Amino acid sequence: MIKNISNLGDAAVYCDFGKEVNEEINFKVISYFNKISELIKSEEIKGILNLTPSYNKLIVSFDLSITKFSEVKKVIEKLKIDTQKKLSPNNIKIPVCVDDRFGLDYERLVKATNQPKEEILELFFKKEYFCYMTGFIAGMPFLGDIDKKIRLQRLETPRVKVPKGAVGITEQFTNIYTFESPGGWNIIGKTPTKIFDQLSEKQPTLINPGDKVLFYEINKKEYLRFNENK
Repeated sequence: MIKNISNLGDAAVYCDFGKEVNEEINFKVISYFNKISELIKSEEIKGILNLTPSYNKLIVSFDLSITKFSEVKKVIEKLKIDTQKKLSPNNIKIPVCVDDRFGLDYERLVKATNQPKEEILELFFKKEYFCYMTGFIAGMPFLGDIDKKIRLQRLETPRVKVPKGAVGITEQFTNIYTFESPGGWNIIGKTPTKIFDQLSEKQPTLINPGDKVLFYEINKKEYLRFNENK
């Protein structure tokens, strides 16, 4: 299932699952991630410092004073992964306000896609999205796949500040900014839902790799009232 295993610097193993980006490939990445995580917790494998999954790659960082590349590679190669076993994803609904105050790039989107705003929103909200990975900034989910009719490239000049909660789209993906951050995604709205809770030790991330996400539209008044009773 892994196309190639190589070293990444002196203290990391690079697992390459191929060039394609789709749920089937990502399922394999997540399966290896989960299996290695289990071995770390049960102390059947020692010296692993961090696991970093992406769309079609998995990086395993290790402590050189405890183990080495050849040993970690051997463990990974011997893993038995049940490809028939299905993940049990969380199904998460995320509210989004697309008021012009929050949807910063509709003029660009309408021009680039040749679709009116109403059609862009209909195509965006009718799909269920798969979480391929989290990263870039803490807890930021990368979700796919956007309808082909509304896909477009990043902004040529990234914004210095994108607000926390902003929902963006780029190429085949949509994401949610978990903190105020620089960024070049096309912003279509904003969610009042907290996606990443840095104070939570048990479950800081609301959306994790393998989860399914469905967005639904709320108006500005609903957005402002969303957290009043929480």
